[in-house]
Amino acid sequence: IEYVCEPKIDGIAVSLSYESGVLTKAATRGDGVVGENVLQNVRTIQSIPLKLRSRDFPRILEVRGEVYMPLEGFKEFNMRADEVGDKTFVNPRNAAAGSLRQLDSRVTASRPLDIFCYAVGEVEGAELPAKHSEILLKLKEWGLRVNPEIKAVKGIKECCNYYKSIGKKREGFPYEIDGVVYKVN
Repeated sequence: IEYVCEPKIDGIAVSLSYESGVLTKAATRGDGVVGENVLQNVRTIQSIPLKLRSRDFPRILEVRGEVYMPLEGFKEFNMRADEVGDKTFVNPRNAAAGSLRQLDSRVTASRPLDIFCYAVGEVEGAELPAKHSEILLKLKEWGLRVNPEIKAVKGIKECCNYYKSIGKKREGFPYEIDGVVYKVN
């Protein structure tokens, strides 16, 4: 069996909806049934394209990803907040979630947020590749950010080797992870 392996980013899950290549909706997972509308805040994250590149994207495309705060940005944010007596965040995940859920998108824009996309949801108006790894390549082609550590492997032994490899690299990542995700390709 072929699998796609990737680090599980420790951030906040979002769903991005594109219509005719234009970002029209963005939501958090919310309570699992109803998400929070975070479109105005997501629009301030530089790594999220407001318009997809290329021309072969579906008419409707829902992309799922994880918004996170890079470690360096987290440290700098907390240092500045501490200097002026503002509240600091406990960890980058809370910082990302709190930043994305701001009522004022200018506050979100002032914070160092990033994203890795990892899956698609609703798709209308085009046929996506059959393999998950190829879908991720399409997302990248359309201007969406995917994790460079993603790797297609065969069999459980290669999954275990990937896990060990990520464990060795983990301390050097500029973001926090809380495990590894395996998907059948």
